[in-house]
Amino acid sequence: MEAAPLLDRNSGDLQLIGDDGDYLPIRGLKPWWRVFCIETAKLWKIGGPIAFQIFCQFGSGSVTTMFVGHLGDIELSAFSIALSVVGTFAFGLLLGMGSALETLCGQAFGAGQIHMLGVYMQRSIIILFATCVLLLPLYVFATPILKLLGQEDAIANPAGVYTLLIAPQLFSLSVTFPTQKFLQAQSKVLVLAWIAAFALVSQAFLCWLFIYVFGWGTIGASVAFDLTSWVTAFAQFGYVVGWCKDGWKGFSWAAFKDLWAFVRLSLASAVMLCLEIWYMMSIVVLAGNFDNAVTAVGSLTICTNIDGWESMLFIGVNAAISVRVSNELGLGHPRATKYSVYVTVFQSLLIGILCMIIVLATRNHFAIIFTHSEPMQRAVARLSVLLGVTMLLNSVQPVISGVAIGGGWQALVAYINLACYYVFGLPLGYFLGYVTNFGVMGLWGGMIAGVALQTLLLLVVLYKTNWSKEVDQTTERMRRWGGQEVTEKSQEIQPL
Repeated sequence: MEAAPLLDRNSGDLQLIGDDGDYLPIRGLKPWWRVFCIETAKLWKIGGPIAFQIFCQFGSGSVTTMFVGHLGDIELSAFSIALSVVGTFAFGLLLGMGSALETLCGQAFGAGQIHMLGVYMQRSIIILFATCVLLLPLYVFATPILKLLGQEDAIANPAGVYTLLIAPQLFSLSVTFPTQKFLQAQSKVLVLAWIAAFALVSQAFLCWLFIYVFGWGTIGASVAFDLTSWVTAFAQFGYVVGWCKDGWKGFSWAAFKDLWAFVRLSLASAVMLCLEIWYMMSIVVLAGNFDNAVTAVGSLTICTNIDGWESMLFIGVNAAISVRVSNELGLGHPRATKYSVYVTVFQSLLIGILCMIIVLATRNHFAIIFTHSEPMQRAVARLSVLLGVTMLLNSVQPVISGVAIGGGWQALVAYINLACYYVFGLPLGYFLGYVTNFGVMGLWGGMIAGVALQTLLLLVVLYKTNWSKEVDQTTERMRRWGGQEVTEKSQEIQPL
């Protein structure tokens, strides 16, 4: 994939760049404003469709939770456990493993080896499907596992039933994630956005049909969730087979070669993301051990659901800044890399502040979207301050993580996540929640402290980064990988 030119040479932006194509040192408000506009356009051209697609994908689960929430507090808490604990555990692992395909497909497409994209995609589907089989006992034995973790019988028993009912959705991810990364590598993100939008509308319609017209209750919500997930998987795979003839050359035996090496790469890619996703999931699990577990789990679920909507936006921003950083480092443009990071962090911070203001202004009302229960609404209102702070922190942290991915710092970020989340934040949250008896407020407050520490450390890393040195390291990395790419290109692909 050829990188887009930094600036339009037919415009008046030539005064901003030097002979090497990189930005000149910027001095003055007017040049800064022009750079801000240029980088904003580049950011949202990539990140907008990705954010919309993930926004709709997350919305399918969120809409289902909204419908279930109006059936009762126990139903809301139990279904939320099934979806946000067991489902999120599997989702995080599979999404992280699927991210390995993003790297390989991007390299193959950039090197002109488009014929390898289909092979990589098939290889990823095989590995993710096998992973789903290994995860299936988690769904089958969800009830005893949840009881072992301290969940009350009133929540664990129905949660186990709902978890088993959404098991088909698990296997749909083994197709959805690989086809998604296959299309993203070729910048075919609009089709993903359209498919996701259709799935979201379908999910809302099917929930209404199954719950209120057919009277199937929570079982109907689970069935609707499964159907919509598989519609998305089949739609993406159908588009790949029918409209991506360059990358898709049919089923191939080459997909079964080097599977173990692919597994190792997939697991490495999963570590950083899983540490982050499972950290927030653990809040809901720990809340189930409080005396009033139904209200504690339900109120936290509503808050994390609202926070999740904002997070989906920043996953798109994360992907966009990752592409921008990797492209500009590959082109040898340290100042363009630095300026794109500054612009993105500034914009994300403004969005985070806006989201925090909206949450605090509507703290007594937004819970009605999920539940009619007044005790549940009051519990959510008490947590709104923590929700606002979380949304502010979550606006900056994903951007810095995206910069780390673009710069190849995954291992460093994984160590920082492990230390801040599981060595500092989780024990502090447990201490404040259970030892000092601050309840849900203490639990969440301690874990927010872990996020704040992680964000601070990542900002320090960002501040101390020598972007010229990063360009040199990227050049060396590309030289090393070049040999592997040549070898891959020469590999003969035998059709099945």
